[in-house]
Amino acid sequence: MLSYCTNVHPAEDLDGIVAQLDTYATPVREELGVDVLGVGLWLAAEVASALASDAAARARLAGELKARGLGVQTLNAFPYGGFHDAVVKHSVYVPTWTDPRRAHYTRDCLTVLADLLHEDADYGSISTLPLAWREPWDTAEDDRAAAMFAEVTDHARTVSRRLGKPLRLAVEPEPGCVLDTVADAVSWLSGRVDPEYVGVCLDTCHLAVSFADPAEEVRRIREAGLDVVKVQASAALHVDDPADPAARAALAEFVEPRYLHQVRELSASGEVLAADDLDRALTDLPRNGPWRVHFHVPLHARPEPPLRSTTDVLTGAVAALAADRGELPHIEVETYTWSVLPRAHRTDLATGIAEELRWARTEVAV
Repeated sequence: MLSYCTNVHPAEDLDGIVAQLDTYATPVREELGVDVLGVGLWLAAEVASALASDAAARARLAGELKARGLGVQTLNAFPYGGFHDAVVKHSVYVPTWTDPRRAHYTRDCLTVLADLLHEDADYGSISTLPLAWREPWDTAEDDRAAAMFAEVTDHARTVSRRLGKPLRLAVEPEPGCVLDTVADAVSWLSGRVDPEYVGVCLDTCHLAVSFADPAEEVRRIREAGLDVVKVQASAALHVDDPADPAARAALAEFVEPRYLHQVRELSASGEVLAADDLDRALTDLPRNGPWRVHFHVPLHARPEPPLRSTTDVLTGAVAALAADRGELPHIEVETYTWSVLPRAHRTDLATGIAEELRWARTEVAV
């Protein structure tokens, strides 16, 4: 079941979430003409806590979803809250996996997902952040994070046994974080987590920004005895010649104050150079090789040259996963940046989400 992630919507209370289902998800389902539309719910910490402590509220939400023909197999538990504040930037990485609030939030999401999981889902998944932003971090924090993962995994194991289906955490590497790349995530997770309940969330925008080969990264994950539990189907911006004035002018339109847009440059030697945000990249990187920008562009969109999107990395990753196992993990379209796109690139949100899902059904939902 292909899903779209509701972190594109700002509501952080139950009534607001239900209203968003009527405003966006139901029209998208009707536009696509499907009986059931997958929604990857984002529940901010406060609403997740309220739902986890109230079985009646969970039953209400499950009923609201079913009545609208919406199915849940995955949650996004990366942003803790305030994901549509005027400025988010580094705050999206707080609380970290050394903070008890992160463990509590993730346990709450596991409890909620158990009661929302669609009957056709073989398992449930919850994506989560790659420990923290890279600084500050040391071996003591590694140990604390590993202990918290063990604690949350115990809860996942208990809830899964009661449910009769596994609920699995999916750690999402992201440029600039402690687990910056897939290689970082595999190295950290191996030997620290129970792979039956903890695996990798492969965000294909993040994968593209790192200039990684998708087939090699899928192989790396499998050879470590880990699973890709979830794919966040997403695309980054790519420019071949960032020294070109036209390219720089086009990229400058994507500078905005809400979210962090990490940039990587691939040098002639193969070294990947880094800038933590697009405005910094435009002044700090040498511009001698191609750039990729962490800006989730709509999957069906075709940015005007000299920009393009990295949907080829997405399709390559999905093809590698299909070849590796003969089946695919959960796939969730995650374009949360609709509201901060340059105005010329925006459209009606429900229409845009439907177009992305239509593209994904054709290109990756094999």
